[in-house]
Amino acid sequence: MSTREQLVLVSSYAPPGVPGIYAFGFDLASGALRPLGSYAGVASPSFLALHPDGRRLFAAAETSVGDEQPASVCALTMARAPWALADRGSQPSGGDWPCHLTIDATGRWLAVSNYGSGTARLFPIGEAGLGEPGEPLRHAGGGPNAERQEGPHAHSAIFAPDNRFLIVADLGIDRLVVYAFDAATGAATRHGEAPARPGAGPRHMAFHPSGQLLYVSNELDNTVTAYAYNPAAGALAPGEVLPTLPVATATSYVSDIHLAPAGDRLYVANRGHNSIAVFDVGAGGELAPLATRPCGGDWPRNFAIAPDGRHILVANQHSGDLSVLPLLAGPEAIGLPVARAEVPRTACVIFAGEVGDA
Repeated sequence: MSTREQLVLVSSYAPPGVPGIYAFGFDLASGALRPLGSYAGVASPSFLALHPDGRRLFAAAETSVGDEQPASVCALTMARAPWALADRGSQPSGGDWPCHLTIDATGRWLAVSNYGSGTARLFPIGEAGLGEPGEPLRHAGGGPNAERQEGPHAHSAIFAPDNRFLIVADLGIDRLVVYAFDAATGAATRHGEAPARPGAGPRHMAFHPSGQLLYVSNELDNTVTAYAYNPAAGALAPGEVLPTLPVATATSYVSDIHLAPAGDRLYVANRGHNSIAVFDVGAGGELAPLATRPCGGDWPRNFAIAPDGRHILVANQHSGDLSVLPLLAGPEAIGLPVARAEVPRTACVIFAGEVGDA
């Protein structure tokens, strides 16, 4: 692992004309953050996705179709030395409140999840920006939580490791919906689905390195579920379900989920309880609760793990900061913050390679 400074990008729920994307240099050894600049060209950029080429960045403008800046996916190009972003246009997201973006293994297709309307959509990625999207992938139904599950709410999507399937987590209908995906054409065809527990509210997903397990964070009942995945059949089967909180509370909601780079630990964020739940991952992918540690702020909406696995960077929405905490080998799992940067209404954080690389 290189010891050079890493580029970190952070987004926030910023109104139009106010900086919503921030850049920092991150010291892998100390965890220190160095401000590099900000960008004000996207309203309410709730989620970021970096293209594999390291030059193209996409941001979800999480608004509704009737807002001053309608719900859209914005394309940007990024310079690193000095850091800067340039607008490359946008496309309507095809629904309300786009909250998640993901890019397929070929780098030719981007999927957006529209929470408000419960739809997903695929866009072709070109050098000049995003092309015209395909038809929205629509869900129907609801769940037992009358306030949050009155209808479908697509919250995230993930491409299977072999790029043959796209899986959409729908919080509103307690389902993971599987689509057969054609990387040559960008076509997505409904293939199957897997249930979550009633009222669970699946939100974000992370594949085990084996490609045969999918871990899902459940927002509404504060749990994580391990699904067995059959790559040949594109089929998911729910398995063990574990709580993310040491004591049940009605004021906490699970958000993000990530595996350590080595695949030996799983991390899940709890908003309200303001903590990160840590699980040891066994040789077969089984989970064992290890610790639940403070996240360093209020309302951890999103987080990222440093490429060398030594720190976790937490985007705390309500306290408006990015907190850096050391990851520890022992049962303590996560230490106290070693650095912090102010980012108002922070929403998403990603690592974007080394600072200054073309």
